[in-house]
Amino acid sequence: QLMSGDSKGGGGGNREQEIASISRALKKIAKELEIPVIALSQLSRAVETRGGDKRPQLSDLRESGAIEQDADMVMFLYRPEYYGILQDENDASTQGVGEVIIAKHRNGSLDTVKLRFIGKYTKFTDLDNFGNFPPNQAIEPLYGNKFSSQSSGASNFDQSQTVKFTSKANDDHDDFLGTPGEKPPF
Repeated sequence: QLMSGDSKGGGGGNREQEIASISRALKKIAKELEIPVIALSQLSRAVETRGGDKRPQLSDLRESGAIEQDADMVMFLYRPEYYGILQDENDASTQGVGEVIIAKHRNGSLDTVKLRFIGKYTKFTDLDNFGNFPPNQAIEPLYGNKFSSQSSGASNFDQSQTVKFTSKANDDHDDFLGTPGEKPPF
């Protein structure tokens, strides 16, 4: 869903204030409903003009420090190959490799997780197991010959290990329209 900031109050604030307003509203929704809210943000073009490895940083969040301030967690996707960087600092190939950079985590540690990027499927998978593709969908690994898994990820999913959390968004209110017993229209 697209959100727009509060443009009331005359003077029509700037884009940074609008983003800050949206960021605060999302944080308020998350707290009120006790649910995680995932918001996407563009990065400023500073990443492209910066020298070095071009890894995104918190200061690259476009238009606002409010996102950095309000967020409990900020993660970036990074693929050096996208920027034409073909080898990392250890001279290893970056072809087909991506990273999830946990740049902020209010209740945990910061880290960088290396993943395999499969452009054909626009998919990030484990660096080692190539995403548990079904046998009929072989993919090209970094190191040469074809590879296919004997099982799909969904069939291996262990539901006994699933942790379920409740939220106020799941509360049922039979009288939400003012008439007891009336069902919601959705």
